[in-house]
Amino acid sequence: MSPAILVQYLAPQKTLSHIVRAATRWTWRPWKDFLIGRVVRTYHVDMTEAAQPDPFAYPSFNAFFTRALRTGVRRADPDEDAILSPADGRISQIGRIEDGRIVQAKGRTYSVAELLADADVAEKYRDGFFATIYLSPRDYHRVHMPLDGELVETVHVPGRLFSVAPLPVAGIPDLFARNERLVCHFEGARGPFAVAMVGAMLVSGITTVWSGKVVPAYARALVRRNWRGRGIRLARFAEMARFEMGSTVIVLVPSGEFDPQLGSESAVAVGQRLGHLWPAADQGTIQASGDTSKTA
Repeated sequence: MSPAILVQYLAPQKTLSHIVRAATRWTWRPWKDFLIGRVVRTYHVDMTEAAQPDPFAYPSFNAFFTRALRTGVRRADPDEDAILSPADGRISQIGRIEDGRIVQAKGRTYSVAELLADADVAEKYRDGFFATIYLSPRDYHRVHMPLDGELVETVHVPGRLFSVAPLPVAGIPDLFARNERLVCHFEGARGPFAVAMVGAMLVSGITTVWSGKVVPAYARALVRRNWRGRGIRLARFAEMARFEMGSTVIVLVPSGEFDPQLGSESAVAVGQRLGHLWPAADQGTIQASGDTSKTA
């Protein structure tokens, strides 16, 4: 095991993330301007796309990091059956789910059942398709809907907070199925789909448009919430959530195909076409149990 990977196991992951959360919300101008300036320069952040293009006008680093884009900077592919990229970033992996397993990196796979923490629901995606998108510090950090859908269930899965940068992804087995994550299940016109937002070291929060802050607090046990019948229907391309610091989004669909020109390290933007849905004869529905339940 390389020293860099060993550090991932030994680091106090959640303590560090709590510290980052506090540091990125400090409004003292010299501090927040130092952090913002460092990121803008190091990662060559394109502020011309932001609704507020002056990076130092934001009241905190977190406000800068979760900034909105100018209207019209991103546009959705006009094909209603196009699967849209939910985030700006780079493709980590994309392709077919084979016998219920997703490619994490070359030579590494993990199971859909582990990712979703639900073996029954995972069967819907056993031979489906997936796209994993990594958001770096330079990217826009709001997550948008890949398809039209009604929210039926969220699952907050406890876990580790390994970094989701390329080196740990290549070196740590089952990383996305081990990290803390929020899995969002939707039902669309062509059947179910899922969007998993994966936490990571130094990611100080995940916020959704329907319930506000979700992470932290970090889960001590699996938490399911039933949203069926609550009228939470989100249009494709609409904002659904945001990361406070960078991380990874995974989209699962039970049938379809992705653009063969997209592969590992391909740059993508919100609203860009990732692929296309196939007609589904019988996709079934996701069953959610209880309003809020906790299991060990």
